[in-house]
Amino acid sequence: MATERSRTTPVARVLQVCLHLLVAGLLVLAVARAVHDGDAGHGGDPAAVAAAATAMGAVYAVGPRLAAVRRSRRAAALWLALLGVTWAGVLLATQDGVWLAFPLYFLELHLLGRRGGPAAVGLTAAGAIAAWSWHQHSFSLAASIGPALGAAVATATVLGYQALYRESEERRRLIDELTAARADLAAAHHTAGVLAERERLAREIHDTLAQSLSSIQLLLRAAQRALPERTEAAAGYVEQARQAAQDNLDEARRFVRALTPPALDGDSLPVALERLCATTTAQTGLPVKLHLSGDPVRLPAAQEVALLRIAQSALGNTVRHAQAARAEVTLSYMEGEVALDVFDDGAGFDPAAVAGRTGGDGGFGLPSMRARARSLGGTFTVESAPGEGTAVAVQLPVGTVGPVGPGPEVAP
Repeated sequence: MATERSRTTPVARVLQVCLHLLVAGLLVLAVARAVHDGDAGHGGDPAAVAAAATAMGAVYAVGPRLAAVRRSRRAAALWLALLGVTWAGVLLATQDGVWLAFPLYFLELHLLGRRGGPAAVGLTAAGAIAAWSWHQHSFSLAASIGPALGAAVATATVLGYQALYRESEERRRLIDELTAARADLAAAHHTAGVLAERERLAREIHDTLAQSLSSIQLLLRAAQRALPERTEAAAGYVEQARQAAQDNLDEARRFVRALTPPALDGDSLPVALERLCATTTAQTGLPVKLHLSGDPVRLPAAQEVALLRIAQSALGNTVRHAQAARAEVTLSYMEGEVALDVFDDGAGFDPAAVAGRTGGDGGFGLPSMRARARSLGGTFTVESAPGEGTAVAVQLPVGTVGPVGPGPEVAP
């Protein structure tokens, strides 16, 4: 109750002001009628009415200023009891004091709550009816209708207002919860977006910059081994490393701009894969051949980028770990699907054992390839065994964009 009173709305404050004005107006009216009518009328003795009205007005004015009345129901009950005593003095002095019962109804219902309020209203109505009958020297049912009807109207009004207030508070609480939930959801979406973007950046860096830097490192090591006896061979390795660094720089710039890879800029996927195979062979000495199956069609950019990145990552793993004598890349165009297979005849490994050691696929390369495939609704499988080489297979469902131009000359 104290919380509800401390958080009054503008409407409630307006009603309080109106209630104060009503009490003051009725007291002034009772005194004015007593002065006007004198002893001959029904206004009562002017001095007695003025004294009783002043006492009630003073008690009424003090109550709202007391913090205890606003916070404690017991203090409010004591103040209402004292106010009732002064009101009884007004009732005894003049019959016009009956009209003060109406604002008292609202005070009692507001301060005493749903349990004590109606009981206090009933007592106040009974006191008003008794005082009116005493002044009229008779009791009539018609005379009791006014105070009783006023009590019913006041009770219905206050209880209705309190119900609306509780509903409003409940809506406010739900709105606050909804706002907080939206803020939490937005934060969760932001966090998920940040994590997804970090994962995407990690895949891009691993499949592009890291692969190229690894190739540069291998070339420079080869140049170091060739020196000082084979200077021409060392110069060739250095030139290849320089070209790889330039390609890596172009890739980084395009990567920052979130554009397609330079290898796909203006070229089809088969051409980009052929260039990748040729570059890998030139830089590492590992023979890599591209096989093309089916009729090439232009794929959506997301599918072409994913397949090129997966091929780069798979060949990078082959160069670094497989100790292979040869590798093959097969791109197959089928009805509603495109498949990419990367095979090498290297040392191979046990995928289950590698996954058990690392809690994943044994490194970032395989999880990155799998994540790329799954993000496009495709499948990713790895087949390998010690001494039997490794095969990486990706299948993606695709919707074609259009035919491509003549592809490169590749092995049948």
